[in-house]
Amino acid sequence: MNVTVENLAPCKKLVRVEVDATVVDAAFQEVTREFQKSAQLPGFRPGKAPREQVVKSYSAKIDEEVKRKLISTHYPKAIEQEKLRAATYPDIEEIQFGRGMPLQFAATLEIEPEFELPVYKELPLKLAKGAVTDEDVTRAITALREQQVKYNDIDRPLQTGDMAVVNYHGTSEGRVITEISPTARGLTEQKNFWVEIKPTSFIPGFSEQLIGAKTGEKRTVTITFPADFVVPELSGKPGVYEVEIVGLKEKALPEVNEAFAKSFGADSMEKLLAGVRADLETELKFKEGRVLRDQIIRELLTRVTCELPDSIVLEETRRIVYDIVQENQKRGVPQATIEAQKEQIFGMANASAKDRVRLQIILVRIAAAEKIQVGESELMQRIYQLSEQNQVPMDKFIEDIKKRNAVGEIREQILYSKVLDFLQLNAKIEEIHGSVPALAPAAS
Repeated sequence: MNVTVENLAPCKKLVRVEVDATVVDAAFQEVTREFQKSAQLPGFRPGKAPREQVVKSYSAKIDEEVKRKLISTHYPKAIEQEKLRAATYPDIEEIQFGRGMPLQFAATLEIEPEFELPVYKELPLKLAKGAVTDEDVTRAITALREQQVKYNDIDRPLQTGDMAVVNYHGTSEGRVITEISPTARGLTEQKNFWVEIKPTSFIPGFSEQLIGAKTGEKRTVTITFPADFVVPELSGKPGVYEVEIVGLKEKALPEVNEAFAKSFGADSMEKLLAGVRADLETELKFKEGRVLRDQIIRELLTRVTCELPDSIVLEETRRIVYDIVQENQKRGVPQATIEAQKEQIFGMANASAKDRVRLQIILVRIAAAEKIQVGESELMQRIYQLSEQNQVPMDKFIEDIKKRNAVGEIREQILYSKVLDFLQLNAKIEEIHGSVPALAPAAS
């Protein structure tokens, strides 16, 4: 076998392979014998047809099978011989093929970048060690009480913390808001709309202007839409709302007692408090781990600079763009706005994709160096967890991920997590007072 490699780009190669004619003829002989064993031709018992008849009847199929076997055997050998790390499936082009002649084919493929692994043990990390306080537990109990809040009708002026039920109609600069932004119907008019009287409720500055109002009263509320408002067409513009108060309600939180504890499955308040503290400590530990993991990722990305396979970066970029667009649509951002920002969105997604792909390559190299692998039991446990989270029966979930070819992706995610756990276990962690400086979002 003769192999030559041509550089098309830093991570793209053209591999030309020539397989000797003797090897090609031997493959033809072997495949023809296999066809003879199962051939069913008129006038002959199964497997007893003459070789010449079999070749004549199955010529095209024999050629295809010979070609498939030779390429599937010699392409991996060529890649191994040239010590190339294939990052994508190859694009195979047949150049010459036939009986009595060498097989020549060319494979265009992208490869993983070549680089030396940096020092990855004892990475310097900083951790602001926290502790769960009594105040944290009190806030958590308050949040649980909020889950069981009731709203009672009141016959008094509206106060901070109350809930107002209102009808409203809004304009901006003398125009109905939907004339400025057709998709902003909810900002234009609502009936029986509940708004809590606090600064962060609805539109900033809206609810405070209702303080002191009574049921049946009408008020004109003037606001300025924030500069970073979710509807860009309204950003920084003035707004005028005609508001009718149709109902007033006040919060009624449940008392903190044994009945309250039992409503959350605890035998007593003491056990509920202990359970809440344990949950907060688990959450704190998770957050601390997240902080350390983000630092590990930044350290690795800082220590490795390399070219990347274009097709893999592009695929990851498209995935991130899709996620960004979906998130914007959920937030109610108009399609026209998304279209106007598509270049900016693509640029942000491409930068993030490059970090993600580079990180994945680094983690795979570390896994190979440390012989970190994913066992079948770990894979099945993760699949079971995902099926439970998605509330899909295990057998149905497995069928779905196989159809989507997602098993490999799940295995990769487990591997990345195991490598990051290994790096954290072997890191040099300095506990500090105060908070760790904020990091940019990591490419996880």
